[in-house]
Amino acid sequence: RHVTPRRIYLSSPTMHGEEQAFVQEAFETNWVAPLGPNVDAFERELAERVGGGFAAALVSGTSAIHLALKLCGVSRGDTVLCSTLTFSASANPITYEGATPVFIDSEWDTWNMDPRALERALDRYPRAKAVILVNLYGTPACLHAIRELCDARDIPLIEDAAESLGALSQGQQTGTFGDFGVFSFNGNKIITSSGGGMLVSRHEKAIAKARFWATQSREAARHYEHREIGYNYRMSNVVAGIGRGQLIHLDEHVARKKAIYERYRDEFAEFDYVRMNPFRDGDEPNYWLSCLTIDPACSIKPLDLILAFERENIECRPIWKPMHLQPVFKDCDFVQVVDGVSVSQRIFESGLCLPSDIKNTEEDMARIGQIARAALR
Repeated sequence: RHVTPRRIYLSSPTMHGEEQAFVQEAFETNWVAPLGPNVDAFERELAERVGGGFAAALVSGTSAIHLALKLCGVSRGDTVLCSTLTFSASANPITYEGATPVFIDSEWDTWNMDPRALERALDRYPRAKAVILVNLYGTPACLHAIRELCDARDIPLIEDAAESLGALSQGQQTGTFGDFGVFSFNGNKIITSSGGGMLVSRHEKAIAKARFWATQSREAARHYEHREIGYNYRMSNVVAGIGRGQLIHLDEHVARKKAIYERYRDEFAEFDYVRMNPFRDGDEPNYWLSCLTIDPACSIKPLDLILAFERENIECRPIWKPMHLQPVFKDCDFVQVVDGVSVSQRIFESGLCLPSDIKNTEEDMARIGQIARAALR
């Protein structure tokens, strides 16, 4: 009789004990509706953790990007430059405001937005209203170079750090390089509140405006007064309690993710056609997901590993399909360093995300490594 092996996940929530304590406090004080002491505290604690100034706790990272775009003055007919190798949530909010995304290719050194491609795009679209930069899989992009390009053109930078909370670029926390930084606490992230996101900025008035929009743009009047369109984007007090408990364990989660990455790096050292997701010297990723690429000249393909894992009840995923290849964005421009050579497409076609759950035991990691090495031979 065949026995299905225990499920190993790509990246699932890891709860501790503090989360329940904060949630219990919310129940005991009847603060279960949106807003409340946990929301205020989570905003303050997250901002202090990253050194980002001020923060607005929202229902998702997507809503944070949307409000950041509004704060940048993006409106119908505008152009916004965006990383192509990312999840669609990075780009979708551009269309909410009737603007048009232009996608920027990746570099091999970090898999993130290539500053040289961005410079070409800025020359092509000098009136672009904003840049959305993504720190993919927890790896910092060339943040200083991209910040300088945006400053030289006086174009605001939105840093999508949904996947990179706790990562450092040359000693500075990701999410704090942009005019606005965005974090996500979705169920598979480095810390989770079951959902939710955060918008951070050093501009206090901008964060206050984001909070106003996020609470249906309700004016300070005795009656319900609305002079602007608003959104139901504010985080609940219960969700914020979970986030507060998780934030306490951020460094612990990063350390465990790093150990998983290094384990894979050592496991695959014998295969010269396999490369782990790279990062620059001096940067410290949060190692949210360990990924690899296989030399396209090799007869082994990423799908071979994915299927080998699936047979053993182990979850892994393809690399994000670039936005410029998505049918919904087929009419959008795509800017590369060299026309006809898409680095992001090559990464997508040759790569996969490995199981990176911090609850994996030594036996789990040995099992994963054995299956992977057998598939790669």
